[in-house]
Amino acid sequence: MAALRDLLPAAGADPSEVVDAFGAWAEATGRPLYAHQEDAILALAMGDHVVLATPTGSGKSLVAMAGIALALNAGRRAVWTAPIKALVAEKFFDLVDLLGADTVGLATGDASINPDAPVLVCTAEVLANHALAVGPASEFGFACLDEFHYYAEPVSYTHLRAHETEA
Repeated sequence: MAALRDLLPAAGADPSEVVDAFGAWAEATGRPLYAHQEDAILALAMGDHVVLATPTGSGKSLVAMAGIALALNAGRRAVWTAPIKALVAEKFFDLVDLLGADTVGLATGDASINPDAPVLVCTAEVLANHALAVGPASEFGFACLDEFHYYAEPVSYTHLRAHETEA
């Protein structure tokens, strides 16, 4: 099976061509799109913001991949965040396999690989710092905030407060 990057139309194509090519690739890899994925991908293609809250294993990452393909088609960068460095590294290698090493970069507080790549996988803090520094002028046309349930988890703050009072 060809890599996703080899099956997408040339940048600047009609977004419907990207959606069709992406759907064909997903089906060829044995992961035909569910109705909720098709709806979310079509919404992204129309420029809408999408929050996809579905169960584990329901294909949220596939929708994010379509968002990346649509951003690249539009000549915009894409960013995929994860809350911990291990998840950033895992997604980085997944995306390199799909899009090629020249297309994907990684940035955490400790490491940076190809940070100016069209697709950046990073911790949420890296994206937050970028947003604070650049604001609306950001070159990112798509952002996936993966594993969002980990962000600002109340148990973590409770645990921290308990240690602060002990000190």
